[in-house]
Amino acid sequence: MSSAPEQHVVVTAALRRGDRVLLAHRSPGREFYPDVWDLPGGHVEPGEDPREALARELGEELGINASVFGEPVGRLLADDLVMDVWVVEEWRGGVTNRAPDEHDDLAWCGAADLDGRALAHPDLGALLRRVLAR
Repeated sequence: MSSAPEQHVVVTAALRRGDRVLLAHRSPGREFYPDVWDLPGGHVEPGEDPREALARELGEELGINASVFGEPVGRLLADDLVMDVWVVEEWRGGVTNRAPDEHDDLAWCGAADLDGRALAHPDLGALLRRVLAR
């Protein structure tokens, strides 16, 4: 009897600045989802509140202090992954790449910039276009 793959719960942020969102390019050497553009964020630790996990991840990866409120604006699913996406429009600190082993580039992207960009999930572009249209 085979068992279902373990589900990894991931929280991510669509950091929005005007008509742009921040994308992080996953380093080509990453084991999972290498060489694609994704949202900053990461895994929820056991017993950790998802909003607190996202705030922690944003501090670790981008060096910002953000409060995460409300409910996710979307959920993306893969075989072993559940990824919730929050919109974050306010934070303290300048966005910098504090995790170059995870991401080798950061880019502020508008809706047109999503075209032709290799994204980590096939539904990510549509979700980000909805976020940008709000």
